[in-house]
Amino acid sequence: MKAIIGLGNPEIKYKNTRHNVGFMVLDKILEKRKLNLSDKFDSFFAKDGDILLLLPKTYMNLSGIAVSKLINFYKLNPADILVIYDDVSLPLGALRFREKGSDGGHNGIKSIIKEIGSSDFPRLKVGIGPQPEKMPLEHFVLQNFSDVDKLDKVLNLASLAVDDFLNLDFIHLQSKYNKVHF
Repeated sequence: MKAIIGLGNPEIKYKNTRHNVGFMVLDKILEKRKLNLSDKFDSFFAKDGDILLLLPKTYMNLSGIAVSKLINFYKLNPADILVIYDDVSLPLGALRFREKGSDGGHNGIKSIIKEIGSSDFPRLKVGIGPQPEKMPLEHFVLQNFSDVDKLDKVLNLASLAVDDFLNLDFIHLQSKYNKVHF
């Protein structure tokens, strides 16, 4: 069993913001698989065979609460989850798989590490940069994307990358996806 977790903020006002790119990727996956969401684990949740899809409603900075509930209920190991989230250090059009690592200053990842007690879980970072020099990070991540066409290409590619995550080893994933695509 594998869990695919998209990070974001649940309110409609955040729907198209850079910080919600994890939710956007999961929306593409849900649409392709024709799945409906239910309310479970303080999240929007869907199950497709042995694939679990989770969009935490706990807001970005407390994402770990929802992730921990899912992991505990299904008795998953950290290596059984894939967390999809925004990365301001990567340009829009870039994807990056990581097998494990630090929080890199991302509060959603920091919360997950704290709540599950491990940093050994796979991640898919989706580039949302570059951040303008004089703009505070919190303002930048809460802005809508300006290049909607490029964003749509990125979301489609990221959803394909998640399919590959379910079928390929990490070396192949990284060599195929860890670059700027558009």
